[in-house]
Amino acid sequence: MADDTEDVELDFAADEQERARRSAVIRHPLASFFHLFFRVVAIVAYLLSDWISENFASCFVLIITLLSFDFWSVKNVTGRLLVGLRWWNQIDDDGKSLWVFEAKKASRGNNIGTEAEARIFWLGLIICPLIWICFFFTSLFSLKIKWLSLVVASISLQAANLYGYLRCKAVGEDGQHADSFTGQHLLQRPDIIFGIL
Repeated sequence: MADDTEDVELDFAADEQERARRSAVIRHPLASFFHLFFRVVAIVAYLLSDWISENFASCFVLIITLLSFDFWSVKNVTGRLLVGLRWWNQIDDDGKSLWVFEAKKASRGNNIGTEAEARIFWLGLIICPLIWICFFFTSLFSLKIKWLSLVVASISLQAANLYGYLRCKAVGEDGQHADSFTGQHLLQRPDIIFGIL
């Protein structure tokens, strides 16, 4: 049994090495790849749509399919693996829609991604909707109404994931329950958005 007066050796170097390893390593390379793959390919397909096909319907279906795969993979896979967040909607017994937001508590040895993976996750989640918003204004000012419908659908899919994960992050940091969370909370806490970058 250890004496209370005994000196304890602290190993700060091991903590620094663990922190450096955690920030540099990508533990889930496949999830990180697919987090960006579908959304980047959808943007490239939109930009090259005149070369891909002259038919608007086929380009529309291709891009919406890519963004649907992106929505599903981000919501169900990469959010949990890379940042430990997930959200979903369920219908209760009364028929009311209930949104549930969860944040996994960070602890040693859990399966949450590294800092590099979190940065990839949040940058992809924030930058791609901004690109689609730029496409919205270019198609609006160039009066390409049929392309405007595609861009609005793209923004809605990407913004839904972004909003859901921002709420998950806010609920996880504040320890609030999903029912007590208001939309104004995101505006009151800019560090939620800017702290992830």
